[in-house]
Amino acid sequence: MNIQTLTDKIKNDDILNNLSAFFPNKIYLVGGSVRDAIMGKDYFDRDLIVIDSDAREFSLKVAEFFDGVFIPLDEDNKIYRVVLKDKINYLDITNPVGGSLENDILRRDLTINAIAADIKTGDILDCCIPYVEDIYSRRLVSVKESNFFDDPLRILRIFRFYSLLGFAVSDELISVAKKYSNLISNPAKERVEYELMKLFCGEFSHSALLKMDEVGILELLFPFVKELKQVPPNLHHHLDLFHHSVETVNQLTMLYKNSSNKIKEHLDKVDFGGFSRFAHLKLAAFMHDIGKFSTWTIEPDTGRHRFIKHDDVGAKLAASFLKSMKFSNKQINYITYIIKRHMYPTAVVSSPDLNEKVMMRYLRKSEDNAIDNILIAMADRLSARGPEITDEIVAENITLLSNLLEFCIEKQDLKPLPKLLNGNDLIDLFNLEQSPRLGQLLNSLHEAQISGDVSTRDEAIEFIKTIL
Repeated sequence: MNIQTLTDKIKNDDILNNLSAFFPNKIYLVGGSVRDAIMGKDYFDRDLIVIDSDAREFSLKVAEFFDGVFIPLDEDNKIYRVVLKDKINYLDITNPVGGSLENDILRRDLTINAIAADIKTGDILDCCIPYVEDIYSRRLVSVKESNFFDDPLRILRIFRFYSLLGFAVSDELISVAKKYSNLISNPAKERVEYELMKLFCGEFSHSALLKMDEVGILELLFPFVKELKQVPPNLHHHLDLFHHSVETVNQLTMLYKNSSNKIKEHLDKVDFGGFSRFAHLKLAAFMHDIGKFSTWTIEPDTGRHRFIKHDDVGAKLAASFLKSMKFSNKQINYITYIIKRHMYPTAVVSSPDLNEKVMMRYLRKSEDNAIDNILIAMADRLSARGPEITDEIVAENITLLSNLLEFCIEKQDLKPLPKLLNGNDLIDLFNLEQSPRLGQLLNSLHEAQISGDVSTRDEAIEFIKTIL
């Protein structure tokens, strides 16, 4: 990892080469793409600062040149995006804030994000050269303390980059985060949601959560953490509920790293919210037991801890919290589904007669979330090692869940169940009237299809007859 790596990356970047060759402007590559280039990583998002032209006019010309799509991101601050034809690469273009590139750099959050390189030469701006050492040393350092007061969201970005990169957080930065922690609720919820989802994209998200707790911002962002901390270890859990929740995120991360390409491909899909399923699954893992505090009872005769229906309660609490944080409906539906069903796979494999029909029923009922729910069940099991949970119990549970997982992977391209009868069919065939009963009958028929008891229209008609 050295400056030559950056120079080589820029020289071999066809997009930047075209900009250099066909536009006479002074253009700098800045921020994360420079950091990634120095680290030898590939990048698809290029943050550019154009010095000697209006950013809007320049972006329109660039969009026309590349036959890309021009998107105004922030007209007030003159930030524009050009999405290229491949829909993978894009350019975010702006003018320097504060009238000069140096001033723009000095107002950024972390030194690793405050490096600018001339795209024509690959030369780093003089004031940024000392910051390169922080990339070599793998540490997070602030550019200027006051920047975190000016925009408290930058406090959260400390832990986002810690989660993504695993760089050490300097003592100075920890002090800054503690000093301004009470301001973390000030930024718009939409901005906070974006940073949190970025954080859950990282390999070190579980450690980032612990560091956020250390500086005092975790409970401000996730108020339910106070309740999690009040539930102590018990016969099934060697950790208190807060640390169990964080450990579940950790175990989920390790399961992902050791998964097959098919599982990774499924979890890497961006189906909602602009982030991968896996990032959302890790957030769900952190929240999977938030219903336990309000359902917590201790049996007086045995001292056993009970959390009856904590999954249902937790899903409702999560929906309310996520809505307040401006998550989309699709994100909320996914996360609450995972929370509500996180014990379902274990219940399935605990069946005394676990066969293909039982597993097919699980797959049919879980649909696209079948793999996700099995993984969170496995992570939950691996995170609970109380006195009553032997290694044999854990091993057996993980083996059974793994078998269910393999079955779901093998059958994941299963076609949707056909609609054998509808409400009008029931009215015509059985002389029924419009009523809620029609819905109940169709639900029963759907359950029979899921179980494999009904597969044709004739069987469906006979099934309804038996009910009537």
